[in-house]
This record gives sequence, structure tokens and C-alpha cells, in this order.
Amino acid sequence: MEFYNSIIEKPLLTSTIVLICVAILVISLSLQYYIRDFDTFIQQVLAEAHGMIFDIAVIGILIFWLNQNGEIRQRIRTYKDEIDDFRLWESEEAAFRTVGNIKRLNRHKIHEINLVNCYLPRTNLNYVNLAGSNLNSSNVSQSSLIEANLENARLNQTNFENSNLNQANLKGAYASGANFKDAFLIKSQFESAFLIKANFNNAFLMEANLQNCYVMGADFENASLYKADLRGAKGLSVEQLSKVKTLYLARFDDEILAQIKTNLPELVGT
Repeated sequence: MEFYNSIIEKPLLTSTIVLICVAILVISLSLQYYIRDFDTFIQQVLAEAHGMIFDIAVIGILIFWLNQNGEIRQRIRTYKDEIDDFRLWESEEAAFRTVGNIKRLNRHKIHEINLVNCYLPRTNLNYVNLAGSNLNSSNVSQSSLIEANLENARLNQTNFENSNLNQANLKGAYASGANFKDAFLIKSQFESAFLIKANFNNAFLMEANLQNCYVMGADFENASLYKADLRGAKGLSVEQLSKVKTLYLARFDDEILAQIKTNLPELVGT
């Protein structure tokens, strides 16, 4: 019994034994045909061999493709389930496990991910693709998102405090009430984003693109807007800009630029 168990526990050995036994049986039964009419017999063998090649080429490859796709879909489902499992769990393990699953999903070309209420502070999200994802009310503070793609993402009430989003793509993002306090947003793209009541207190927005953004009630206190482009910004007022650190070389629509030069000349020239 022990010998039998040792064999069946080794798939390769078991398959080899079965092959040898079947080969002996088939050859012994076919031996008379080898001797009497070898030419006819070999023709039939070759015909069967061609049929086997066809089966491998069509059925085998098709089954392999279906199995592979099934495994990929199962892995994607597992990654998403793990993100759900770690949601609302405020720990370093939860943060790093969630980031790992995000990057695995990206490798499978998945970027629209549900990250609502996820805990992701002090993580490395550089170059990740989260276009169209939902990060509402997530904590992504003190993290690195250099050149991350957050285009059209939902970022309402999301916390990016003290994070690095240099050259990140936030075009068309829904970031009402988002917290960008002390964040690095150098050369970030906010074009047409919804930044209503967003907090940019002490943020670094040098050369950031804020064209056609909705910035009603946004807080720019002590923010650096050096070379920032705010042309077409909706809801922008001189009062919002009165407490910024600098507006030097920033670009505005003619109407608001005239008001700034009249009321805040020291910020334009510094």
C-alpha cells in the first residue's frame, strides 16, 4: 500500500507507467498487422497522426486559451475581493496589500477600480493608472503619486495631504472637497477638473494646468501658483487669490488679470 501511494503521489511517474502499460497492450494486439500488412497499417497510423495534430492545433489551443482567460478573470476577481477585504482597515498592512493589488490589476489593463474609503497613506503609487477609478473619501496622505493617471477619477473628500502628485494627470477629475494641503502638484494637469471647495493650503502648484477648472470656494491660502495656468477657471475670484504665496508669471483671463494687477500687484511681481 505504501508503494502504491508513493506512485500515485507522483503524477509524472504515474503517467509514464500508464503509458508503458498501454503501449505494450496496443503493440501486442497490433503485432500481427505489422507483420502481415505493414504498408496499409502504417498509412492508417499516419492518417490518425494527422487527425491528432488537428485536434491539438484546434481543440487543444482553444481549450488552453479558454483556461488561460478563465484563470486571468479569476485572478482579477481575487485582487478586487482583496481590496474589498482591506477597505476601512486602517493599518500599514492593509495599505501596502491594497497598493499591491492595484498594481496587479494595472498589469492586467484594469484601471477603473473601486477604492472608496481605502486607507493608503505613505504608499508608493508612482505611475499607477487609476483613470476613472473611485477614490471618494480615501486616505492617500503622505504618499507618492508622481505621474499617476487619475483622469476622470472620483476624488471627492479624498485626502492627499502632504502627498507628491508632481506631473500627475487629474484632467476631468471630480475632486470637490479634496484635501491637497501641503501637497506637491508641480506640473500637474487639472484641466476641466471639479475642485469645488478643495483645500490647496500651502500647496505647490508651480506650472500646474488649472484651465477650465471649477474652483468655487477652493482655498489657495499660502499656495504657490508660479507659472500656473488658470485661464477659463470657473468661480475664481480675487479674494481667493489674495492669500496665495505668489502669482508670478501665472496666466489668467484678461478680466481677472486686470483685477489682480489692480488689487494684488505685489503677488504678480513676486
